[in-house]
This record gives sequence, C-alpha cells and structure tokens, in this order.
Amino acid sequence: MNLRFAFAVNDQNEFENKHFGKADKFLIYKFDSGSMYKESEEENIYKEFEQQKKHGIKKKGEVIAEFLKSRNVNILVACQFGKNISLINDHFIPIIIAEEKPSEVTEILVKHFTWILDEWEKNTSGYKLFTIKGGILKSAINK
Repeated sequence: MNLRFAFAVNDQNEFENKHFGKADKFLIYKFDSGSMYKESEEENIYKEFEQQKKHGIKKKGEVIAEFLKSRNVNILVACQFGKNISLINDHFIPIIIAEEKPSEVTEILVKHFTWILDEWEKNTSGYKLFTIKGGILKSAINK
C-alpha cells in the first residue's frame, strides 16, 4: 500500500510546536515497500490565510485540505493541530509527533505503519488521531 504523508515543517525542515496550517512548508513523503522517501517540498502558501472572521478558520482548513488532496496526501504529521482537526480528519489521518527531525519521524512512522494502515483501510472518513510520544495512542476527535 502506497500512502503519502505531509510533514508540517519550518524553513529549516524541522518540526516546530505550532499548528499544522502555520507550517512554512510541507514535506511530502511516500511509504512504499516498507520504507519512506521524500517526494517533494511544497511551500505553504496558505499559512497567513485570512482569519479575521470565525468562518475564515474553516476556509483555511478547506483550502489546505484541497491543496494536499491534489498531491494525493493521506496522512498529516505535525507537533500540533488546531480547531480544523475536526475538518481534516474527514480526509486525512492526523498524527501528532514529539520529534523535530523528519528522519526521526520517518523511522517512527515506519515502525508503527501497520497501525496507520489499519486505520486507513478500515475507515473512509472520521479518522482517529494518532499521538506518538514514546508510545502510540489512537483517540477519537470530537466534532
């Protein structure tokens, strides 16, 4: 099974403790035949998207979701997610990680890939949130 991951990173290609939608860019990784490799880097042109009105927050989530779906992404990886997690988990599996370096994160994701694949194959939306900090925790997202 080929799945694509979007890593929310800063300009130095490291994870920061900020919401997925505030990342400087997305590193797109593909899982194939038991390993992960980077396919592309995509600038987050939506990070400063208009948010003065309450509905603007949802709109930002929608445009980022469409952007990543157009790149065949299935899984979002960040240190944090904001309120839009209840929107994005209808399309993507969200994963919260504690590490800063993508190389460390890819190693952990490969190790736990069977859990992630199981979630992807059993559902078509309403995916659970994975939190990986030492161990792995799967939890429901409140709507």
